[in-house]
Amino acid sequence: MGDVSKDNVSPANPAAQSATHASEPASDLLASLTGTETGREAAVGHRTRRVVLSSLGVIREQKQSVARVRGLALAAAIVAPLLIAPLIWEATDSFIGGEHLGDVGSQLSLWATVFCCTLLAAVLVAGWLKRRA
Repeated sequence: MGDVSKDNVSPANPAAQSATHASEPASDLLASLTGTETGREAAVGHRTRRVVLSSLGVIREQKQSVARVRGLALAAAIVAPLLIAPLIWEATDSFIGGEHLGDVGSQLSLWATVFCCTLLAAVLVAGWLKRRA
């Protein structure tokens, strides 16, 4: 007959085969316990660090662009009324002062007021459409 050790490891006896493998330590486990695979773990750590830092850079750029857009919108909201208010004041003052709509100064201030208000509305609508898209 055959050798007893050969019968225990044969594919016909899987229970004996798993018992044999359980008694031997796994090479990966042994390598990680002895520290021979630290280079591979360090490479994974460095690669993970690079990915995280690049993601952090993208997030910072997005925050900066949002802050820039918010600042421009605030500046436009402050500057536009400061530019339009004198035109509205001039048109109102000329009509209260008794000038007629047919006068050149009244027409000029009225058209400037209408043009600036229309331009402001167009900029606001364009910004709204850009943000929506």
